[in-house]
Amino acid sequence: MQKLSSRTSTFYWLAMVGLLVAFLLYGWAFIQRTLVDIEGQPIHALFDDAMISMQFAKNFARGEGLVWNAGGERVEGFSNPLWVLIMSSVHLLPVPLTETSLYVQLISLICLLLNLWMIKGLAEHLSANRLVALVAVFLTAFYFPLNNWSLQGMEVGLQTLLLSTALLLSLRALQQDHFQPWAYVLLGLGVLLRMDTAAPAMALTAALAWIDPAHRRRHLLAGVGAVGGTLLALTLWRMVYYGDPLPNTYYLKLGTGSSLLRISIGLRRLWDFLWASNWALFALPLGLLILDRRKVLLALLAAILAQVGYSVYVGGDAWEHVGGANRFIAVVMPLFFVLYAHTLGEFVSAVLASLKKRPAWAQPLIQFVLVVWAGMSLLNFNTLSVQNAFRVWTLQNKPVFVSGSERYVGMGLTLAELTTPEATIAVATAGNLPYFSERTSIDLQGKVDPVIARQPAHLNASLFDPGNYRPGHNKWDYSYSIGVLKPDVVAQLMDETQEEAEPYLREYEKYVIGGIPYYFRKDSSHVYWELLPAQD
Repeated sequence: MQKLSSRTSTFYWLAMVGLLVAFLLYGWAFIQRTLVDIEGQPIHALFDDAMISMQFAKNFARGEGLVWNAGGERVEGFSNPLWVLIMSSVHLLPVPLTETSLYVQLISLICLLLNLWMIKGLAEHLSANRLVALVAVFLTAFYFPLNNWSLQGMEVGLQTLLLSTALLLSLRALQQDHFQPWAYVLLGLGVLLRMDTAAPAMALTAALAWIDPAHRRRHLLAGVGAVGGTLLALTLWRMVYYGDPLPNTYYLKLGTGSSLLRISIGLRRLWDFLWASNWALFALPLGLLILDRRKVLLALLAAILAQVGYSVYVGGDAWEHVGGANRFIAVVMPLFFVLYAHTLGEFVSAVLASLKKRPAWAQPLIQFVLVVWAGMSLLNFNTLSVQNAFRVWTLQNKPVFVSGSERYVGMGLTLAELTTPEATIAVATAGNLPYFSERTSIDLQGKVDPVIARQPAHLNASLFDPGNYRPGHNKWDYSYSIGVLKPDVVAQLMDETQEEAEPYLREYEKYVIGGIPYYFRKDSSHVYWELLPAQD
């Protein structure tokens, strides 16, 4: 890296510290905007899928085991073991359930902050132009999808940090011509966090083995050992604890249906994301094929392409309709921003090099243009993909999913008041409602019900037309969940399935409470009937 003047170095560090402080302020404001209000009581809650993991974590911390229902069947309804363990540690703190989510959000905020430092290091490793590092950190710090998934409780922030750190350690080791085993330890932890981290981990292993022939054997052994060893350990543990080699979520999302249909929908989802976010900006780093042909760039590209490929393979995510990068692609967007910023830096260098007589104002002007371009890029990446995106990104509106969380938390607290602790409740959203009601629940969508998870999906999708395809949200069977299991309360139904559910609701009485319909089984002894509102 070129030696910088004292003045330039001071400006760089002041700007970098300013960015990090601005991110922390934004992240804290974001967390405050996720607070839900239930009859005047502020409650911290996460995105509902994250709260499914919290339900497992709560029971584990209480000594009930890694189960969704205390004392219930052992079913692995999560795909993030390490994150569940971290959430379990939060539940050991002497805080009420209304505050546990805040601590999970703070852990994610710390992960995102540390990740910015890793992105700074990666950018500095690739370019001597300090503006490149500032732009990469700037784009990453305020990229809404990454912040949204992480600060609403998903493991995305930690997954991103592990991958970025492993990459930085690997690139520094390449520069110093030695092998770095800790990078593979981090990749192994990534697989423990989420099994699908195996995709970028193995791609990175292959890229490093090709780039670094002197240590090729060690790269391959360490990569295969870290990924394969972690997967083997997880599989053996599952067999012993859950009696199944795969998590229930695998059967729910991938175990049934056409692979061709799923992958074609994944491609369509990817194209929709790129197109809505301005595909030309995503194509910009292709300029590195001309401007910078160093092999080291392949390490970043391999991780990005593998993770994007995984997103395509699983058909995208269930919340593509909210816009922006889904939770799989968001993991590698910081690496993309490093390449994007490096490309801008290389363009600046190429323009300056082409000037035979460089006037004194040329370099400051071109760098100013780079800064303006970075600002416009940030707007493009955050505001083109969804309606009202600017207001959501700037926190004028509450982040996506918060209104749903508020509804489900309120429903959980309502049912806690209207039922005895022995009551069973059928739910379509399996996170906040069971967590705050603290009642045994029946999952209509099958995340923690192996019977539903192994059934065919209800689909009206076709090749390249997603239709109603939402991985993990297209399976239900009311004849089983309501007709056979007979919950005391049916709190929710799948969208537009009222007619399908009617034959199984004949034994239930409908009550509308707070504008929300609930169905109470007429002969249930676990309902406080005297507390129910009078019917019209």
